[in-house]
Amino acid sequence: MNISVSELIIRYLERLGIDHIFGMPGAHVLPIYDCLHKSTVKSVLVKHEQGAAFMAGGLARVSHRPSACIATAGPGATNLITGIANAYADRLPVLAITGETSTYIFGRGGLQESSGEGSAIDQGALFASITRYHKLIERTDYLGQVLNQATQALLGREPGPVLLSIPYNVQKEMVDDSVLEQIHFPGKASARFTTPTAGFAELLRAARAPVIIAGHGCIQAGARDVIAAFSERFNIPVTTSLKAKGVVAEGTPLALGCLGVTSNGEAYRYLVDHADLLIFLGAGFNERTSYLWDAKLLANKKIAQVDRDAAQIGRVFQPDVSICGDILAVMEDVFDVLEADGMPPKSRDLLDGHQAAFSQPADDSAAQAQQPFHLMQAFFSGLADRFPHNALVFDDNIVFAQSYFDVSDRNHYFPNSGISSLGHAIPAAIGARCFAEDSPTFAVLGDGGFQMCCMEMMTAVNYGIPLNVVVINNGTLSLIRKNQFQLYSERYIDCDFSNPDFGLLAQSFGVNHYRIESEAELDALFASADLTGTINLIEILLDKHAFPRYLSAR
Repeated sequence: MNISVSELIIRYLERLGIDHIFGMPGAHVLPIYDCLHKSTVKSVLVKHEQGAAFMAGGLARVSHRPSACIATAGPGATNLITGIANAYADRLPVLAITGETSTYIFGRGGLQESSGEGSAIDQGALFASITRYHKLIERTDYLGQVLNQATQALLGREPGPVLLSIPYNVQKEMVDDSVLEQIHFPGKASARFTTPTAGFAELLRAARAPVIIAGHGCIQAGARDVIAAFSERFNIPVTTSLKAKGVVAEGTPLALGCLGVTSNGEAYRYLVDHADLLIFLGAGFNERTSYLWDAKLLANKKIAQVDRDAAQIGRVFQPDVSICGDILAVMEDVFDVLEADGMPPKSRDLLDGHQAAFSQPADDSAAQAQQPFHLMQAFFSGLADRFPHNALVFDDNIVFAQSYFDVSDRNHYFPNSGISSLGHAIPAAIGARCFAEDSPTFAVLGDGGFQMCCMEMMTAVNYGIPLNVVVINNGTLSLIRKNQFQLYSERYIDCDFSNPDFGLLAQSFGVNHYRIESEAELDALFASADLTGTINLIEILLDKHAFPRYLSAR
């Protein structure tokens, strides 16, 4: 049966299991929008195309399946770039659909043309380095092959964003719907080990104080339960990267918390002082996690590394044993081997002694240094107590959550990783809530980042999407001010600003507002506010002259 290319694209979205598409219509994509009228795919009108890409990324992070955004040609497409770059860095399967001028006016100066012909901007070149696959579809005779390539990039072993740019006249052409049958949907990749697990097991047997360093790859592999069971069975403590907070429930005896320059330092100190075997599971050991690749973390230690991505093996350090394969399957295999051998649990003496020492402040000045942030500590403590499971937390700030938020193994914490773009948390949380409709959802961000994306709160209002926006109000770009304090002799420039009246802003949006200046007000918030079914703007006041102690620039 003949159908339009636009209808074929919508059917393709349905086959991918996509049920929301985030975007903003323009003349060059109206044929596709028109076909949404009779589709199960729901369109969500955003306030800026960057928000559409972030929303699609947020949905993909929560659902672990493809998501989609759409924009018109020219500025609509270029406005997607930051969000698509973020998806690329986070390996999120985001399909971006953009319009284009009709092919018969390519190179003639069409309105918003981005074909790359003549003096027109080359949209494909702009997206080339931030997508797994991109294509300007100028003809229909290879449409099946294009959609098949797009599918492999979205659903393959190493997923990532895809851009399909479709000229206006091509969208209206007719094709046979059998084109969809040319698309192969890849199954789950089988677990293949490039190195036997026997060497990994042998390192574990010989180790006195092994530590698991769990990265985001553990979450992607669905390996939370087996890692928690492995840690418990053999008394092996676990520390995580920022993106992997909650792989094992934080605040439990074997959880060392986050490893990273903005963390409280517990994991760092244990690794340096006691560990003799480091087990990297899906952890890239990037600048933040590695404390700028501090050699003391790896010195005089054996290293085992498991990652599904061969490019990660040995990229930063040389492991004694490396396994390229599915983390879940590898850990299940090693677990079975060690159980069969009857390996006894490791001693808890070092860990217990370390935790007892770490729980005592090193001196009064260290304890005093944390006082300016008591409200943030109390907020994250209250959040963990009020929502021990099923909460979604999108965090652009990360500094406070890394140390103060004990993420349970049933909560979901999504730091602003990727390219760490400000203005990410609110749209990403909206996208996530479109999938996880019953999950209490929080977007945590500074007041500078808030003003980059606050308009998307109206998207939540327009569609009745419950959301809690938590703004850290200190009237400054905190990271910049801290660096200028620490590294530039307090020569402050372009870091301080005035905020709007958040109460009046919330009123204009038609949402609830809470201003938090004391722990009593926080207690009242968690005790009485509806943080599940309404939209709330929560501002927490901080002193802009107070800085975390870590050094963030070299």
